[in-house]
Amino acid sequence: MKNYFTLVPFTLVVALAGLSNRALAQDTQTDNHQISVVVPTVALLDLETSATRNFTASFTKPANDEAGDKIVAPAANSTIWLNYTSIQTGTTTKKVNVKATPLVDGIDIHLVAATAVGGAGTKGTPTAGFNLLTTDQALISDIGSAYTASGPTSGHQLTYTFIADDANYANLRSGSTTVTVTYTLADN
Repeated sequence: MKNYFTLVPFTLVVALAGLSNRALAQDTQTDNHQISVVVPTVALLDLETSATRNFTASFTKPANDEAGDKIVAPAANSTIWLNYTSIQTGTTTKKVNVKATPLVDGIDIHLVAATAVGGAGTKGTPTAGFNLLTTDQALISDIGSAYTASGPTSGHQLTYTFIADDANYANLRSGSTTVTVTYTLADN
């Protein structure tokens, strides 16, 4: 005869053990997990134009070749646009510095940046403009996390004007000088 009394308690113990495991692994009304979101620090700058970014600014002889008149300055050039993308680390803002080398004796190259067009975020504030020097000058300041959009007609339109000021007229020399204008996106 089989021992039913030994089999019943063993089966009961196994069944109770299975129920206790289910009680510990039950789902609740809420649960969670973590997502790591990574945003890179970004500092990108570009000059855009629908023409060529290199151009010639030619002074000309006085109108009608009239002796005693001053040379004629070239027309202002507003074909270049400054684009940037910036993602900040902390609260430090960025700026756009600009410098030129070499300078042209007797000639001032004046630069102005317009307010940014396009994009989003904390786009920078342009200065009133200045004559280029061989050392960095801040053209646009207080750039936060922002982008200007890309291409000509987006970002800050740059305007170059060329002046042969009377105070420097004695320094003028004929010839051609290639000036390199360098823009840098840097921390404020």
